[in-house]
Amino acid sequence: MAETKTTVTAATAKASSHQPKKSSNLFAALAVPICLVIGFLFFFFVLGNPANFQGNNPDAHPIDTGIGKWLGTIYKGGLVVPVLISVLLICLTFVIERFLYLAKAKGKFSGSELVRKVQYHLANKNVDAALAECDKQKGSVGNVLKAGLKKYKEMVTNSELDTEQKILTIKNEIEETTALELPMMEKNLVFLSTIASVATLLGLFGTVLGMIKAFAAMSSGGAPDSAQLALGISEALINTALGIGTSAIAIIMYNYFTTNIDSITYAIDESGFTLTQSFAANHK
Repeated sequence: MAETKTTVTAATAKASSHQPKKSSNLFAALAVPICLVIGFLFFFFVLGNPANFQGNNPDAHPIDTGIGKWLGTIYKGGLVVPVLISVLLICLTFVIERFLYLAKAKGKFSGSELVRKVQYHLANKNVDAALAECDKQKGSVGNVLKAGLKKYKEMVTNSELDTEQKILTIKNEIEETTALELPMMEKNLVFLSTIASVATLLGLFGTVLGMIKAFAAMSSGGAPDSAQLALGISEALINTALGIGTSAIAIIMYNYFTTNIDSITYAIDESGFTLTQSFAANHK
């Protein structure tokens, strides 16, 4: 009973140490509304700046030259534009956040290099040196290997279990630590996967609204004006451009991050296999 309580307590402590930090959760909760506010402020005060329009009137056509022409044209895309700008900002925010986290998760040097160093030290039966290498790496592979090595060291002096049971214990420790590391690497990727599909739909929605508005204005104005129609269509297509561009960034970065996570996961699996094989070879 006492042993069971100790195991449960250790597991609880380990889970608590790997739980997402409150600051990380707070960042995710605040990022979306802050990006929305920035997006709408940018739309009304930068894109909608009177200097971007003829006669300093936001209801008039954009000026003919300079960057103000483009800013004014984007503003004419309608109220879906600030939503798309906000979605783009959210996308870029989580791209930067995931990039920084995964750079940290990779550690000071590659997981494959760490596995080779640990393998060398274990071959010389120097577990403490292997643990020191994990501390130097400071990545997800190092965290998993360190947990496995601590259990490895514990099993070396354990006289109650046979070799197969010791190997299984080490393997279970590695699997538990891996299960706690992986969710942190995949955290917030749901924002990118959602944006990848939603941004294009938002862009098309804004385009359709713009086209409806353009053709409605043409129908109520009498004889069709090709220049006016072309201008209305170009303003409507601003939404499509923003939506597709944002979606493309989200898809590319999502695939980039998942590829990196797969690489780290492979290194973790390799480290676990190396650890159990080393124990089996050294403690037959």
